[in-house]
Amino acid sequence: MIITTAMITGFKKEITNKIFGFWGHIHITDSSNSTNFDQRPIDRNDEYYHTLQDIETIEYQSPDNVMGQEVEDHYTTEMTSGGVKYVQVYAMIPGIITAKARNFEGIMFKGVGDDYHWEVMKDFLVDGRVIDTQSDSVSNDIMISKVTSKRLKMNVGDLMIVSFFKDRKQLRKRMEVVGIYNSGLDEYDRKFAMTDIRKLQDVMGWQSNQVGGIEVFVDNLEDLDLVSDYIYYDHLPPSIYSQTIREKFSSIFDWLELQDINELVILGLMIIVAIINMITALLILILDRTKMIGTLKALGASNWAVRKIFLYYAAYIVLWGILLGNVLGLSICWLQKKFGIIELDEASYYISVAPIDVQGSNLLLINVACFVITLIFLVLPTYLVTRITPIKALRFG
Repeated sequence: MIITTAMITGFKKEITNKIFGFWGHIHITDSSNSTNFDQRPIDRNDEYYHTLQDIETIEYQSPDNVMGQEVEDHYTTEMTSGGVKYVQVYAMIPGIITAKARNFEGIMFKGVGDDYHWEVMKDFLVDGRVIDTQSDSVSNDIMISKVTSKRLKMNVGDLMIVSFFKDRKQLRKRMEVVGIYNSGLDEYDRKFAMTDIRKLQDVMGWQSNQVGGIEVFVDNLEDLDLVSDYIYYDHLPPSIYSQTIREKFSSIFDWLELQDINELVILGLMIIVAIINMITALLILILDRTKMIGTLKALGASNWAVRKIFLYYAAYIVLWGILLGNVLGLSICWLQKKFGIIELDEASYYISVAPIDVQGSNLLLINVACFVITLIFLVLPTYLVTRITPIKALRFG
C-alpha cells in the first residue's frame, strides 16, 4: 500500500510539474485569438499587466458545509494561502523548419523574453544551453526537443532555415540550434520549439511591447482556480481572457485523475487480502485453543472476556505486520528513489523512471486505516468463541 500510494502520488506530481513548468499555471490572451495563424497581440504596457505581480492573498466567500452538504445563502470569508508568484510574457506562431539534410518539419515556435524563468527548462536540457534573451540584439538561437532533433538529424551548433507565413508571404529566417531539451511529454515535444520572442515579434510586425500572451505562476496550486477567476473578473478588461492550464489541457489532467481510481482499487484489494488472511489466522488460533477456551469458561470467564484475549493477540500481530510493512515499503521506496530500479516507457508515461513521493499524511492514514479496519473485521470470527461450550471443549479438546 505504501509503495502504491507513493508511486501514484509521485507520478501525478511529476507529470503535473512538467506540464506547469513548460506552460505556466494561467494563460492570459486576447479573447479573439481562436488560432495561432492570425493572432491579435496584447499590450504588456497596459495597467493590468503591472498589477498582476502585486496580487497576494485573496479574500473570497466559501459556502458553509454541514455533513458534506452546502448550506444555501450561508458563506464564510476565507483567504487563499498565496497569490501570484511571477509572470512572464510569450508569443506563439507556427513555422516550418528546413534542415541541411533537406528534412523539414512543421512546428510551433514559442518565443520567450528576458523575464522568462529558466529553472524548469534547464532541468529538461539534455545538450547545449538555453537561448540568449538578455542581449541587446535579437537572438537567432533556437531550442528544439530531442524528438525533433532525431527526426531532423540535427545537433547543437547546426544551422536551419525557418519559414514563417505572414499575409500570404513567406518569411525565411536562419537560426542556430543552441540547445536540445526533453520534457518527456512526447506529444508536445514533437510540436514545439523555443526561440527569442523578439524574433517572432519581428515576423508578426509587432512592437516591442506587444506579446502573444502572459503566463502567470501562482504560489499554491490549490488556489489556482480562485486566482484565475480573481484575475479574470477583477483585473482584466473585457477583451482579455484568462484560462488555467487544467482547462486548456483537460484531457491530461482527466487522465491523471483516473489514477486515483486505480489507487483506490489497488488499496481496496490489498485491504481485502489482509482481512481474509487475518480472519483465517484468527480462526486457526481459536480452533487451536479450544481446550483453553473451555477451561477459561469453566472458571467463570465470560464470552467477551475470552474474545478480548484473541482480539488483543490479533492486534499484536497486526501491529507487528504494519511495522514490518512500513520498514519494507519505505526501504523499497528509498531504493527506487535513489537508484531508479523500475523504469517506464517515456513515450507512454511521459517519464522514464517510476517516481516516488512519500507523504507523511498518506503514510499515517494507511497505517491507521489498516489497523482499524482489520480489527473491526476481526470481531466477527471471535463470535466462534460463543459457540464453544466448556463441556464439549474439555471432553474433545
